[in-house]
Amino acid sequence: MSTTNESRERLVAAARDLYASQGVGATSPRQVLAASGVGQGSLYHHFPAKHDLALAAVSATVADSLAAATGELGGDRPALDRLRAYLERPRDTANGCRIGRLTSDQTVMSDAELAAQVGSYFSGLVECLTEVFVEAGVPDGAASDRAYAALAIVQGGYVLARALADPTAMQRAVRGFVSMLAPAPEETA
Repeated sequence: MSTTNESRERLVAAARDLYASQGVGATSPRQVLAASGVGQGSLYHHFPAKHDLALAAVSATVADSLAAATGELGGDRPALDRLRAYLERPRDTANGCRIGRLTSDQTVMSDAELAAQVGSYFSGLVECLTEVFVEAGVPDGAASDRAYAALAIVQGGYVLARALADPTAMQRAVRGFVSMLAPAPEETA
């Protein structure tokens, strides 16, 4: 990797971490510079405005998170097994969802480009979850409703875990949802 690309990637990585911990609006370019170890000239070379850095960092977070989720939900195992594994995987409930937290960041949600990035994550995840439910034999309309419910369980689990200072709140919410899932047709045969 060239030094120019390395500097850009270090800036984006530092911004992603800072945005996850304190939000886009509360993060200054100086903080990103300090965390990245990159010079000020490199910051303004790659990202002439704070918005440019925010768009690059939010876009990268969305792309990585959606790729990870679709990877977990894909594969050869039965659809509901993949869904259960996705829902039940360990999550950092103390810090919450990196993208879900962006929905409460006024800087993000008042900017059409940043809000569109956040929205693309959730719509992409709903689409992927819907496909898994359809594959499990759930009719299209109901599959979409269940996909929204599954996503709401995860996002709500983060909120509950943080609000109650109880990391098991996420596990309990997921366990309750998973217990309501009908077995896939191949599981009942």
